[in-house]
Amino acid sequence: MRSAKLQAACIQHECVAEINTNINICKHNIEIAAKKGAKLIVLQELHNSLYFCQSENPKNFDLAEEIPGPITDIYSSLAKQFNVVIVCSLFEKRAVGLYHNTAVVFDTDGSIAGLYRKMHIPDDPGYYEKYYFTPGDLGFEPIPTSIGKIGVLICWDQWFPEAARLMALAGADLLVYPTAIGWDRSDNEAEQLKQLNAWTTIQRAHAISNNLPVIVANRSGYESDTSKQTSGIKFWGSSFIAGPQGEFLAHANATDEAILSAELDLSATENIRRNWPFLRDRRIDHYFDLVRRFLN
Repeated sequence: MRSAKLQAACIQHECVAEINTNINICKHNIEIAAKKGAKLIVLQELHNSLYFCQSENPKNFDLAEEIPGPITDIYSSLAKQFNVVIVCSLFEKRAVGLYHNTAVVFDTDGSIAGLYRKMHIPDDPGYYEKYYFTPGDLGFEPIPTSIGKIGVLICWDQWFPEAARLMALAGADLLVYPTAIGWDRSDNEAEQLKQLNAWTTIQRAHAISNNLPVIVANRSGYESDTSKQTSGIKFWGSSFIAGPQGEFLAHANATDEAILSAELDLSATENIRRNWPFLRDRRIDHYFDLVRRFLN
């Protein structure tokens, strides 16, 4: 029987151009987190490379990897070695010409517990993900592991309350968001602060409205735009772990490498839902218009 108490960690760091260097950074941080007692370790979005989606370049498809494959073998062995659950984020080559932004969850025995393919795909200056990624087709299904059901969502998914709610309705014990988001350096400081506060607030709101812990792992550091069309992205870090009422349990700053850790009480969800019965009071008989794009 799994424990209601879960020591969880998320890892924030800068990425570099050399893939093996990034993998070694992840290995090192996973080992540290595991030796400090973490049983769940969450890595940031596309942690094996620079964020290549700043430009549209067909050569970047060479970064994609098959699942299972040599890269998943690395994280599988780490999960088994340290007896931890690992959430990693990969550029998946599903078939020739078919690619996804995919999270892979490894259970404590090293097996692949499940995949989540990013459902909401952005297409904005500096974030040209539609060029690379096919929208996910696995739905909003929590991934069952030995430590609980993990509702994995990825970056742009974190802005959509529907995604978090569907994970909760499907029985997720917690929500996890591997992320790569930052500032356009042309925005002034006030605008940058608004964006960061909005990002933090929306995810804490998902914790509150679903009474679930939330773990957010974002990258840090500056990455230039190789196409020179933009001034690059200054990733804003600020990874955090929040409890089921949105309370901060651990919070990184915008710049430093960080291994955040916090104890989650998964039994708290039931106690909170008895007093804040959002699921009970949902008016599902009047929500049909949610499947429409707009109402006029």
